[in-house]
Amino acid sequence: MATYTHLFFDLDHTLWDFETNAKETLSELYAINALEAKGVHDFNLFFQQYSHHNNRLWDRYTKGYIKQEELRWKRMWFTLLDFKIGDEALSKDMSVQFLDRLPYRKNLFPYTVEILNYLRNKGYRMHLITNGFDEVQHCKLASSNLTHFFEEVITSQKSNSLKPNKAIFEFALQATGATVRESIMIGDNLDADIQGGMNAGLDTVFVNHLNVQAHIQPTYTILHLQELETIL
Repeated sequence: MATYTHLFFDLDHTLWDFETNAKETLSELYAINALEAKGVHDFNLFFQQYSHHNNRLWDRYTKGYIKQEELRWKRMWFTLLDFKIGDEALSKDMSVQFLDRLPYRKNLFPYTVEILNYLRNKGYRMHLITNGFDEVQHCKLASSNLTHFFEEVITSQKSNSLKPNKAIFEFALQATGATVRESIMIGDNLDADIQGGMNAGLDTVFVNHLNVQAHIQPTYTILHLQELETIL
């Protein structure tokens, strides 16, 4: 087994429970914006459609087809269109409301704090590589009391690149003084985190929270964060 010094984590969907936090936030917006009165009678269906469009647009964003601002408001726009609400102003207002509230949510995946304490106590140097927006990601870390675990937070804005591009990983290695040999990438997204890490020559851990079938082969696969104790 390789010996690692630097651990590079993804944040959303790996440590910070984006789905739960987004659902709580959208539930607030559903009430604030009186969406039921506008014809959105099923919040769970609304959230399901939002998740679909968010995932689809994030994929386009990471591939460079759309810009950040388009991602932010069009996920709301397309969701409202599914309910025959063609209101661009409402979509943009909800986008602002969403980003004002979401980063203050605190839901983490089970054993997140415990595994980070375990790894810190073992002397690992821990960092984040995230495609999330700089200010938003730092707010999430502060709100969920995770900031102190990580030496460097490498965002797409800071590095001017996006996972899975090799450039963001090379930027992270340079920023932390780490080498490929002593580093490992830990994340939930097979294309962004695992293939991206592999593109940069890193060993990888696929955090398979959803127990999906992997279409690429990471160095390690775990179903629960506690399993990192068997690797590191």
